Amino acid sequence: MKALFWFVAVFAAAAAIAVFGRTQDSYALLVYPPWRVEISLLLFILGALFAFALGYGVIRMVHHTLALPEHVRSYRERRRKERGQAALAAAVQAYLEGRFTRAEKEARLAWEGCGNPGLAALVGARAAHELREFARRDQWFERAAAAGDALQAARLVSQAEAALDERDFPRAREALLALHGAGPRHISTLRMLLRAERGAQNWDEVLRLATLLAKRGAITPAAAAEHQAQACVELLARAASDRRGFEERWRRIPGKDQMLPRVALAGARHATAFGNAPLAREIVERALAEDWDAPLVAAYGELPPLDAAERAREARARIERAERWLAAHPEDPQLLAALGRLCAHAELWGQAQRYLEASLAFESTRAAHVEQARLLERLGQPAEAAAHYRKAAEMP
Repeated sequence: MKALFWFVAVFAAAAAIAVFGRTQDSYALLVYPPWRVEISLLLFILGALFAFALGYGVIRMVHHTLALPEHVRSYRERRRKERGQAALAAAVQAYLEGRFTRAEKEARLAWEGCGNPGLAALVGARAAHELREFARRDQWFERAAAAGDALQAARLVSQAEAALDERDFPRAREALLALHGAGPRHISTLRMLLRAERGAQNWDEVLRLATLLAKRGAITPAAAAEHQAQACVELLARAASDRRGFEERWRRIPGKDQMLPRVALAGARHATAFGNAPLAREIVERALAEDWDAPLVAAYGELPPLDAAERAREARARIERAERWLAAHPEDPQLLAALGRLCAHAELWGQAQRYLEASLAFESTRAAHVEQARLLERLGQPAEAAAHYRKAAEMP
């Protein structure tokens, strides 16, 4: 259809020229002494058009000839970038498929040829890390850093992930802090920073980050509680060198974290070690009022004051509280065993024996057998005590 249009157009133009030539008597006079040329106006117009077209064609041909080296260079650069982009796509695909050797090879081709060398360097770094080629990985990271700041965040995240994988927590922490200092803090990088701070044993930061991530719903409540409990326990252990430092640290722990069973248990044991039996009892009682926990119940009977004169009075106070708990937990073997130990501390031998026997009736544990054996030795029954010691030793 297009060819027919042009054929009709050319035919119409030829017919118009023929008609114009027949009806026109005009002529053009060209004088160049001593010559004088007279031609028809139509022929002059056609000749001028032909000369213009010929001149234009010659000029265009000369221009293209002179620009040919530049065209060749542009073509080659375009082809190189196309091959580089194809290599980058192949590198990403190979990395996602787990073919890390191929991924690094394609990343090298992409880095040499495409217009995004920083991204190619990051793919190469990740592939080299998976291959455990750490020297090559660090070279790739240097190339990514030299590519500019456009991929700084991606580079720092990649470096942090690699460091966490190697358990190089200080280096991971350094990369993540640099990332957060240069831009917004994202949930994923905050979770990575939590791992790094925990590995570096920066427990104050672990406590802060776990609380922050729990508020944002970025980690489960159970995981947050685990992080918070471990951080508090470690902080209490660091402050356990002196009584004043421990008590100050305990007051700085948030109230809800003090109720965590592991934290309460650690706090009570440190308080007992410093001879602060009332504080130890208060810690365990508050935690048990919040959440009933078997290790805490067992610890409640194992936290006597250091002063022998105080032991009976403190034990009786604990017995009264434990007996109130027994009304709500009548078949708890740990509570019954704790009551047996407390009665033994208060020298209430008959009650101690009854509670320990009841505890063993619900659950036979090594600790209950040992406590019963010690009680029987005090009561002058060595044979029965030896039997309980034997049962404790036979337990897995």
